[in-house]
Amino acid sequence: MSGLAGRRVLLTGARGTFGRQLVTDLTAAGARVVGVDLTPAEAPVPVIGVDLTDPDAVAPAVAAAVDRLGGLDLLINNAGVGGPAPAEAPPDETVARQIEVNLLAAWRTTAAALPALLATRGRVVFVASRMAVLPLPLAAAYGVSKRALVAYADALRLEVGTHVGVSVVYPSMVASPIHDSTARAGLSLRGVSRPEPVAGVSAAILRAATARRAPRDVATTTRGRLELALARHAPALADRLVRRTVAARVAAGDLDGAPLAAALVRRHRDRS
Repeated sequence: MSGLAGRRVLLTGARGTFGRQLVTDLTAAGARVVGVDLTPAEAPVPVIGVDLTDPDAVAPAVAAAVDRLGGLDLLINNAGVGGPAPAEAPPDETVARQIEVNLLAAWRTTAAALPALLATRGRVVFVASRMAVLPLPLAAAYGVSKRALVAYADALRLEVGTHVGVSVVYPSMVASPIHDSTARAGLSLRGVSRPEPVAGVSAAILRAATARRAPRDVATTTRGRLELALARHAPALADRLVRRTVAARVAAGDLDGAPLAAALVRRHRDRS
């Protein structure tokens, strides 16, 4: 794919923060876009309403999108949800939903779209997260689901990479409603992740989609490239840096009002 003009694109999570920016950027570049999201829409691009966690609904929705586009050149698996989830607590509905949306929905969508992508030797881009390789405490479900998404992309690349390009993009924190439930739980990422603009994430996704050869992993910022390298080549050092950041937040009292963090805070203070 040398460019986006005339390319037929299926975008999941089309009405979310990343999705809206991607729609703007894709259409400005001349791509033809059909989105999927929980609620349908017709403008600025057609969006098919579908719950991607419903196994019986995904294939028909993808088929309808491909039919509307007349084929498929690019699938962007962007749909995702977040929420607080301590690793020491048993998995609950919040955990199950994040795994369903962030991993299994992308898996189902990709499987349904593959025949069309194989026919055009197209591309798949997965929107993961820096937390896939640099996890944070109290957000285990998000990190686990995104790391599993990367593992799925890696397996898919080995199976279809001769005919379909497979890339993973790793954004950091972007101001969006995905963080609302975490903030309500008193677990804001303030001081932990450095915010980045949504336009930069969209630009990275489109770079992955239009590169001459599909890149394996794409960071969205220079800092992100450094963090990915650190997490992969010096994981023990990465762990120490995260622990230091958490300890600083505990010492500052930033987590005192968060019931989900109570055990972590108590253990940190018991050490002193």
